[in-house]
Amino acid sequence: MTITSHFIVLLAKMFSGFTVRWVDCQPDTCQRIYFANHTSHLDAVVLWSALPREVRAVTRPVAAKDYWSSGWLKPHLARSFNAMLIDRKEIKVHRSPIDSMLQQMGDVYSLIVFPEGGRSSSDTEMAEFKSGLYYMGKKRPDLELVPVYIDNVNRILPRGEVLPVPLLSCITIGPPIFLEAGEPKTAFLKRARDAVKRLKDK
Repeated sequence: MTITSHFIVLLAKMFSGFTVRWVDCQPDTCQRIYFANHTSHLDAVVLWSALPREVRAVTRPVAAKDYWSSGWLKPHLARSFNAMLIDRKEIKVHRSPIDSMLQQMGDVYSLIVFPEGGRSSSDTEMAEFKSGLYYMGKKRPDLELVPVYIDNVNRILPRGEVLPVPLLSCITIGPPIFLEAGEPKTAFLKRARDAVKRLKDK
């Protein structure tokens, strides 16, 4: 953890005022995939900052390379919270983003992912989950897949805005799920999405 990393955590706490609830799940440094709804560019930073220090040290948010590589500040910030930058535009057949993510996490890191892909255009309804989470569960069945619901972060940095507005937000982390043997992709993605949606009312 660098000085910038600690500064990012302090800023995230100050602007989001987040509270964290662990529902039938406990903080742990075991390898996990935290998967959450996505409404703001700040989602990854806020969720990463909300994790306990020892968990945060072994957790990498997956972020869009095209967004976090522009300018001089964003790349520095991405390095400071140990983001795993994925190219969404130049996807190579022989090396998929999923393979790259699994290789980079090795047997040490957990990941923070947003299965909707891009940010949702609605404040209330999540988009359908893309298939990445399914393939990660299939290739690494040992990983705990932990649903997370992030509430109100989209209002801290609304679309089109540059400066964040301090508000209170809530992060609810639920019980892990696993890909069941023989479970169809569509059924699993619906189950995973429902697991996130249920946390909204916890």
